[in-house]
Amino acid sequence: MDTDDLGLFGPDSVTWKVHEEPILIVAGLRSLYLQALHPRAMAGVAQNSNYRSDAWGRLVRTATYVGTTIYGTTAEAQAAGRRVRARHARMRATDPFTGEEFRVDEPELLRWVHVTEIESFVSTARRAGLALTDDEVDGYYTEQRRSAALVGLDPDDVPGTAAEVADYYRDVRPQLRMTREAAETALFLTAPPIPWKVSLPARVGLNLGPPRWAYLGIAATALGMLPPWALRLYGGLGLPTTALSADLSARALRLALAAVPRRYREGPLQQAAKERAARLAAA
Repeated sequence: MDTDDLGLFGPDSVTWKVHEEPILIVAGLRSLYLQALHPRAMAGVAQNSNYRSDAWGRLVRTATYVGTTIYGTTAEAQAAGRRVRARHARMRATDPFTGEEFRVDEPELLRWVHVTEIESFVSTARRAGLALTDDEVDGYYTEQRRSAALVGLDPDDVPGTAAEVADYYRDVRPQLRMTREAAETALFLTAPPIPWKVSLPARVGLNLGPPRWAYLGIAATALGMLPPWALRLYGGLGLPTTALSADLSARALRLALAAVPRRYREGPLQQAAKERAARLAAA
């Protein structure tokens, strides 16, 4: 393996610029709210996943996969993609309306997950205050076609600009609806069980802050940053959130996260990628 391989993107990419932002924790949650509105995609998750009993483990695994595709070497990213394709190839689900059995790796479903994820990443970062030009946003979508290829999509069939993403959403919206599974999933995402390591201070009587309320604020921000048509489908989940308040909350959270020392904000994959880039620049 080339120890100085920069992977699919590299330090000069828009992708690295966007994923430098810790605020993407909000973006990841936003994408899950969006994905739940596709009945067939939601059925695939509900019938093949233990996300309720292992929500945080699934979150860590998803974050590790994304981090590997963004910051891993080319070989590491490709290996991660092969593992995901092999896992998806074994999975089947039943359409909740037609009763039809389908594969969870249908291109339509993979495309929906891909688009909602990358659109959430770049739009959340921008609304939280990251300076991105329209050309850079289009560049991000184009670069992310490489990630789409890892899960088995034809890059030419994936939106590569902001305009194409808007067209895609317009075309897919008639298929979206609030189902019982979507509502249950959204409520679970809004108030999931807090891992014991996070809630321990409250249990032992230490006044170190309310993690559940802090998470609820993040969830409300993610929900408020949904496209208006998606938020209407959810009916707001009873949260007093507007697009403006969500943007202000995201900007405040971004500033707070920026104050955290970099060594705590960056994971090992990101640190290793920057070390490789520094070695290459020095050479």
